[in-house]
Amino acid sequence: MTHDQMTLFAAPAAHAPMHALEATSPMPDTTDSQPATPALDDAPAAVRSDRLWQIDGWTARVIKNEDDDGWAVEMLKDGEAEPALVGPWTMGRDKKNPKPLDQAAFNTLVKTATEVLQRHAQQAHALLHKSLTVFALDAQWEVRLDITPDEYEPFATLSAFDAGGDEIAQVRVAPDFRLNTASATAWIVGGFARPGGAAAFDY
Repeated sequence: MTHDQMTLFAAPAAHAPMHALEATSPMPDTTDSQPATPALDDAPAAVRSDRLWQIDGWTARVIKNEDDDGWAVEMLKDGEAEPALVGPWTMGRDKKNPKPLDQAAFNTLVKTATEVLQRHAQQAHALLHKSLTVFALDAQWEVRLDITPDEYEPFATLSAFDAGGDEIAQVRVAPDFRLNTASATAWIVGGFARPGGAAAFDY
């Protein structure tokens, strides 16, 4: 092959467009590069030991029973200061150490503690929100008492609703106001005046 022929074959490569050169450029070697570090999970790692389980937002802890020589178990929900459940725990086969926690026992404890918290929530709601139905002025009324447990100035709101569900009157009362059929009826018959003499806010 002559020198001119070599020049003819080599010339096109010299004038090849830039994108063609970039497309044929060798890829960087990533053999030694490290994989990206996965984001850390904020959730705490699960703990499963004979006397301590921490998983799914609950902590089960086997402790010495203060009343006798036996053992007890407490269930604490994440974010709560006090345990939702404290109960006796079974002794192990050696009659000295407690029976180790396991998945079945933990599931049962979570179910029981959840039911306890639900009952407490229902009881707290019932204490703060009361209602009853009375008949006064030839009509049916629903009277509600809603207590606001403020640390410095707790108060309660007394409301009256007609048979159609419309709020007719509302007044602020003391948080220890006793709502019963007699007090509700007297409030309605008295023109929804605030107990103690002041007028109620009337819609």
